[in-house]
Amino acid sequence: MFGRHDGSPAPLTTDYLVQRRPAAFSGDFWIGNGLGQPVFHVAGTLLRLRKDFTIEDATGQELLRARSRVLRVRETMVIEREGRTVATLHENLVGLRSQMSVELEEGGQLRLQGDVAEHDYTISHGGAAVAQVSGRRVHAHDAYGVSIAQGHDDVLLLAVAVCADALTPQSSDRDEG
Repeated sequence: MFGRHDGSPAPLTTDYLVQRRPAAFSGDFWIGNGLGQPVFHVAGTLLRLRKDFTIEDATGQELLRARSRVLRVRETMVIEREGRTVATLHENLVGLRSQMSVELEEGGQLRLQGDVAEHDYTISHGGAAVAQVSGRRVHAHDAYGVSIAQGHDDVLLLAVAVCADALTPQSSDRDEG
């Protein structure tokens, strides 16, 4: 999914499919690998007012937890690993457009560039693309693909994509319908 236009080979990536078919009001769903096999379970609530979920491995071991911060001027979600904050995703209003950025506790920032609502965006760190999110290449209803460049924290980047999805109006509307 990281197409190169300069003739150089694309970096090696790991591909995931986020299949959002929430069960009832729980919001539980699976993230599969490139072969469609379930790899990570997303368990929690992604409703309009309160968003709280965990990403677990296939055995049920919690890997990350994400929680919305309510009563904020801008939408914010905090991502934790073993009880410690590792990242905070902010939705920033710039004119009439919404942009998202992620402050990393270890320092640095991730930027989400593109159309988050349509699942067509790049996650970059220090100006370099580390993940590509695309709903266009996925031929399944309510699903999107995430390609992550090797050498990066797959679970954290998947959590960022799920948080971004949870903060978009389209996502909230789907979950309440």
